[in-house]
Formats: sequence, structure tokens, C-alpha cells
Amino acid sequence: MTIIVHPSAAAQGRAAADAGVVLLREILAEQETATIALAAGSSQFAILEELTVAPDLPWHRIRAFPLNEYVGLPVTHPSSFRRFLWERFESQLPLPLRAFYHIDGVVEDPTTESVRVGRLLRDREIDVAFIGIGENGHLAFNDPPADFDTEEPYIVVELDERCRQQQKSEGWFDTLDDVPHEAISMSVHRMMTSRHLICSVPDKRKAEAVQAAVEGEVTSRLPASILQQHENCQLFLDEGSASLLK
Repeated sequence: MTIIVHPSAAAQGRAAADAGVVLLREILAEQETATIALAAGSSQFAILEELTVAPDLPWHRIRAFPLNEYVGLPVTHPSSFRRFLWERFESQLPLPLRAFYHIDGVVEDPTTESVRVGRLLRDREIDVAFIGIGENGHLAFNDPPADFDTEEPYIVVELDERCRQQQKSEGWFDTLDDVPHEAISMSVHRMMTSRHLICSVPDKRKAEAVQAAVEGEVTSRLPASILQQHENCQLFLDEGSASLLK
């Protein structure tokens, strides 16, 4: 793991995006297409904005997968991750993506949907995954204790109380009762098989999770700690999120 600290959330977002763009240019110089995975949420505002204005990146040669989606939220809901990525990323690109494999959060059986999108990803290598870390140390929506063993690309997960409280505190939902209890999430194992991880984590409220992920033991009780085992993980922090690191 390589740790890069910048003075502000905007600066770390720009740096994370720049690092991802460099990787994608290198990859696309060697192969016809590339596959990326994208997180959603307030920690990704800056990085997504910078990605959409990257000059001369051939987005028509890039496929994208989301990290997660709430169960029960239609794309019309203001907090749907599918809507978030459309409004802040996909619709802002100068060229359309080769494909964006969205998750449908309102299907009758979320397990069937996780299998469907998992089949689309199963035989593809993720070249660059743009991820974040939650206040409870989650990766995507793999809350503690996360399943480190499953090799299914996507799984249905239950959101814990701290995760749901974070979604409410960030303003995505009016009340805690409005926050869904389940989501479809890319599994930890599948994220860890990505060739490169660009992890963007701004804000002091993430400082405890960052410290535990970087300096603590690798444990499913702090899912992000497994990033220590990825040889091509770049962790971009601001002064707040890095404030507890020794």
C-alpha cells in the first residue's frame, strides 16, 4: 500500500483521479479495452469530477461496473447509486462508455440480480477500481464482519447500524428509518483481484477507520484492513483523514 496525503479533499481527489488516468492510459496502450469499478458517495465527489474532464481519455474503450446499490431504491430515488453515477460521472463524459453494467436495486429477488451482474463481471479482470473506506471501515457495502472468503463477484449484504447512520448523516436520507437495510455489493475478494486500487478517503470523520486499516491487524472486523495485502493499492488521504496516522 502506498499512502499519499494532500492538504484538502479537493486536492486528494484530483491526485487520485490523475493517478487513475495515468494507469488507464498505460493499460489502454497495451490492450484494446479496460474495465473499471466505481464507488459512489460523498467521498467520491472530487475524484469523479476530475475523471470526467481528463483530456483525451478514450472512454469508448472502457467498461464500468458499480461497487454497490441499495436494495429497494429505484433509479429515480435521489440516493440511488445508479442515479449518482449517471449524474456525476456517466452523463458528464465527453464520449459514451463502451458499457456500464448497472445494478437494478428494485428487482423482486436481489440475490438473482447479484448473480446476473456477477456473471457479467466473472470472466473480466478489473484493471482499476476506484474505491473508498466507510466510517466503520467497510469496503463498498461489506460492513464488519465482512466475508473475506466468498468468491462470488457480487453478494447481497445487510447494512449495519453505523453504516446506515453514515448515510443519514451525509444527507442522503432524511431519517435513519429511510435508509435501506440491504444492498447488493461487490465482494471484498473481487475488489482485491483488481490489478490496481485507487482508494480515495477524505474527511476527519474517517480518521479512525483509516488508522485501523493502515496500522492495525488485517481482520474482517475492519474490512478495509485487507488493503494492506494488495501490492498495487494507492491510498489518497487529506489532512483530516490522515490525522491519526503515526
